[in-house]
Amino acid sequence: MPAPTSIVLLVDETLADQTLAAALRAQIPDLSWKASRALISARRVTIGGEVWLDPARRLRVGDRVELHDRPSQDNPLAATVRIVHVDRHFAVIDKPADLRSVRHKSERSWSASHRALVPAAEDLLSNILRSRGNQPGREVVRAVHRLDKPTSGLMVFARTKMGQEKLIEQFRNRTAIRRYLAIVPGHFEPKRIESQLVRDRGDGIRGSTTKPGRGETAITNCGVIERRPGYTLVSCQLESGKTHQIRIHLAELGFPVCGDPVYRRRSDGTDIPDESNAPRLALHSNELAFTHPVDERTVRWTCQFPESLQTFWNRL
Repeated sequence: MPAPTSIVLLVDETLADQTLAAALRAQIPDLSWKASRALISARRVTIGGEVWLDPARRLRVGDRVELHDRPSQDNPLAATVRIVHVDRHFAVIDKPADLRSVRHKSERSWSASHRALVPAAEDLLSNILRSRGNQPGREVVRAVHRLDKPTSGLMVFARTKMGQEKLIEQFRNRTAIRRYLAIVPGHFEPKRIESQLVRDRGDGIRGSTTKPGRGETAITNCGVIERRPGYTLVSCQLESGKTHQIRIHLAELGFPVCGDPVYRRRSDGTDIPDESNAPRLALHSNELAFTHPVDERTVRWTCQFPESLQTFWNRL
């Protein structure tokens, strides 16, 4: 059959958990398995703007799959992982959007070639550190916390077991400082948001519950940095670090993060359309501070919006 032209697919519940190759076949009549895998290996398929070469990649609700007319350029993510600080015990990076923070435990045994098909920040950092030190093999970096895949900005990896243990303790005890920038629609007012988060609020995605004895406590402190007509630039400081916490809290208040394809529903169940034309999820980890695990001095880093979000905010 002739090679299909471009298509755009926003994954819903009917396609969730299907493989990338299967989803393409479901959308393109008469596409064979061989042809589906060939389109993927030819760099013509992206998810969230990122080239994916793994036909077995499982899709999730909200994924934006695009089939392009021509092959995409090489994945630029490795070149945009920027090391902000590194010493013997930890490394702080500026993670680009659409890059996973760490690997799932089921992927730990993957070969280097398979890992290259599905990049993760921990592998890219490991490769950079190994090349700097001219050491054979793979430098081990240890996760301390995570950023959502579509979220950009500062995160820390430990390089020693002691560093990991002491940093995780600070994150668990809420003594580490994590601040994010988020662009939301409407006139947002500063507030402290506290709720009990559950994996499934009843519609298949994470959210808050009012049922006694269920969920985990999540607290987000939100302030206002600047306003534009119809939009607010919000500063969010985490007291807890639950999955998708900021996105859930803001959406349930009626202020979903611009560009968020998943969390766009108020606590009363009504949906909120996204009219912002944001180029990506407008959420960025811009400040990170904690006590150094060895010399016990306070260390702090800040990281302003990447160019795509700064341009978006300027346009608003």
